[in-house]
Amino acid sequence: MSTWPDPDGRHVRAVMPAALDAVGLTTTSHGRPGSADRAVLGLPAAPKACVVLVDGLGMQMLLARGGHAPFLRSLLPDALTLTSTFPSTTAAAVTAVGTGELPGRTGMLGYSVRDPADGGLLGLVQWDRTSVSPRAWQRRDTLFEQLGHRRAAGAELPEVVAVGPARFVGSGLTEAALRGLRHASAESLADRVDLTVAQLRRPDVAAVYLYWGEVDHTGHEHGWGSWQWGAAVEELDGELARLARVLPAGTLLLVTADHGMVDVTDRLDVAAVPALAEDVELVAGEPRACHVYTAPGRGAAVAQRWREVLGDRAWVPTREELLATGLLGEVDPALLAAVGDVMAVLTGTSAVLDSRTQPPTSLALVGMHGALTAEEMEVPLLRTVV
Repeated sequence: MSTWPDPDGRHVRAVMPAALDAVGLTTTSHGRPGSADRAVLGLPAAPKACVVLVDGLGMQMLLARGGHAPFLRSLLPDALTLTSTFPSTTAAAVTAVGTGELPGRTGMLGYSVRDPADGGLLGLVQWDRTSVSPRAWQRRDTLFEQLGHRRAAGAELPEVVAVGPARFVGSGLTEAALRGLRHASAESLADRVDLTVAQLRRPDVAAVYLYWGEVDHTGHEHGWGSWQWGAAVEELDGELARLARVLPAGTLLLVTADHGMVDVTDRLDVAAVPALAEDVELVAGEPRACHVYTAPGRGAAVAQRWREVLGDRAWVPTREELLATGLLGEVDPALLAAVGDVMAVLTGTSAVLDSRTQPPTSLALVGMHGALTAEEMEVPLLRTVV
C-alpha cells in the first residue's frame, strides 16, 4: 500500500521551519511562514532547539525493532508520523529539511539524475561532477540563507549550527541543502553529542542540527532486519538518551529521519533484460524509484514495455503522468528535463538496477529506499522538552 506525502501537513519539510519558529527565528517556505508548520507539528516555544536527523530511521522500522531503542521508544506516545519526500531518499529529503521546499523546486530528485545541459549523470549525494555547481543546480534559498539575509540587513539574530563530520563541510549536498549554517565538526556520535551540547550552551546559538548516518549505512549493507542494524540503533539510542540528559534545561529536542527502508529480495538488471534496455539511454535515481531517460519520442513505448515486464512490482508513469500527480510539488521549468521520461516506482521488495552504470557495491545493497511504501515514506517526529 502506498503512502503519499502530505507537504501541507505532517511532512519532513516542515520540521526545520517549525523548530526555527519555536526559538523565534521566522522563515518562509512552501508558500507559508514557519509558524504554520509549527502549529501543524504542535511544537512549543523554547529558548533552544536541537534537531537530530537520523538518516534511514523509518517509523515502521522503529516500531518493529524498538526493543533496541528504549529511549526513543519512550518518546513514541507523543510522537508524530511524518511523510518523507518523493522520492524517499536523502538528497531530496535533507534538502527539504534545509529549505522547507519539495524536490520539484530544488531539483534534488533522487540519488542521481540526468543533467539536461549535457545529458551526463549527476550524482546529487556524492556530487561527482565539478562542472555542475550545487548553488547553480539548487537555486532556492535555504532557511539559513533567509536568516543570513536578515542579518545582512541589520537584524541581530542568534546562530543555527550544523554538527556533523568534517568531510561534509563544503560538500555538494551540504551546499545544496544546508548552506548558510555555521558548521562544527565531530566524527563519532559521542563527540557530536558533546559538541552539540557545547554549542547550545553558547548564548549566541539558538538551534543545532545534528546529523547521524550510520543507521542508514548499516541498513544498506546488512538490511534493517539484521543484528547489525539493531546494534547501530542501540548505539544511537544510548547517545541520544545522554544528549537529552545534558542539554540545557528547556531545550526542545526533536528526533526525525529523512526516509525509511525496505530489505530487497528481488532485483532486476536493466542490462540483462532486453525489453527494459530497449530505447533507454540512461537509468538514474534510486533502485526503488528509477528515472528512466529514453531515446527522443520513445517515452510512451518504454513505459509500456516496463509495465509489461514489471507487472505489479512497480508503478510506471511517464513524466507527464508523474507531474500530474503533484508528487514532486511544483516543478521548476528549468528542471523538467531532469525528471525521467519514465519513472519506475517499485512496490513490495523489488528493485531495478542497471549494471552498465552502477558499481557492484550498489547492486549488492540489501536495504534500499526511494519508493512510496509506508516502510520508506513514514518517518518519526519524536518531541520532548528536556
